Amino acid sequence: MAARPSGVVADPLPRGRQRCRPEAFFERALARYRTLTTRALLDFIPRGGPPYLYELVSSYPRRGGKGLRAALCLATCGALGGSEQQSLNSAVAIELFHNAFLLHDDVQDGSLARRGGATLYREHGVGIAVNVGNATSLLALQRVVHNRSILGPETSWHLVRETERMMRHSLEGQAIELGWIRDNVCRLEPRDYLHMCLKKTAWYSFIYPLRAGALVADGALEDTNRFCRFGWYVGAAFQVRDDVLNLTGKYARYDLMERYGSINFARGAARQLAGAALIEALTAFRGVPDSEYKRFILEMVLYVVRRDR
Repeated sequence: MAARPSGVVADPLPRGRQRCRPEAFFERALARYRTLTTRALLDFIPRGGPPYLYELVSSYPRRGGKGLRAALCLATCGALGGSEQQSLNSAVAIELFHNAFLLHDDVQDGSLARRGGATLYREHGVGIAVNVGNATSLLALQRVVHNRSILGPETSWHLVRETERMMRHSLEGQAIELGWIRDNVCRLEPRDYLHMCLKKTAWYSFIYPLRAGALVADGALEDTNRFCRFGWYVGAAFQVRDDVLNLTGKYARYDLMERYGSINFARGAARQLAGAALIEALTAFRGVPDSEYKRFILEMVLYVVRRDR
């Protein structure tokens, strides 16, 4: 493991502020990571340009959001001895990719609202929203390429390959779900759903940020494989919880699902997956010294299944 370089911010929170309710540490640390990443992201977006492009790239980031994926990259790098200065560029790329996916997902799903406001395609039309999503992906790719000047050619090339792998899995996972909807596929087993979760959610939301943060910290590609099982389990738990929240919202009634126990089954599955994720996290970070970064990663597992939005 690489030694912690000079200039690293050792802890996400001052030590004197950590004695409080269990969720408070995680929430405050997440908010700090989100603020750090969002500021850097907004600074990177080009000024000027043609109308209906770059000024709209900042629309979703300015509305807030959890910032969980970027935070996971920063925390993993910190836990393994890297610095926030080294990993911030990759965290910005991750957050840009996430926002690009959201812009396209909203069009594909016909979503009406996003982060407290109307979706971009409802405000400006499908064509503009798709183009803004493409531009956001381009800016994310530019950040990945920029890692060469920060991390050197070998590590930056590994991150390029990780990004290519993440994009392929994400697009294939989205295709699986869209195909089910298009063909009205009803005869699915839990393993089918979990496979879709691995491709669509777990890889880009958890496995990729974990592996990227580890690569930034020490550049050892072979060591990143230990994060795959952890990222898969926590990603599946996240997606199950997300779907349960969507199905139990106050604007909808799902009597048949309640009658047949579907909601309770999903909640139980999320808890089981989170338990497996915690075991895998402890395995992946075995031998890594305790720190506030490591604590953030472990507490993230509980956040995934307890969150209400």
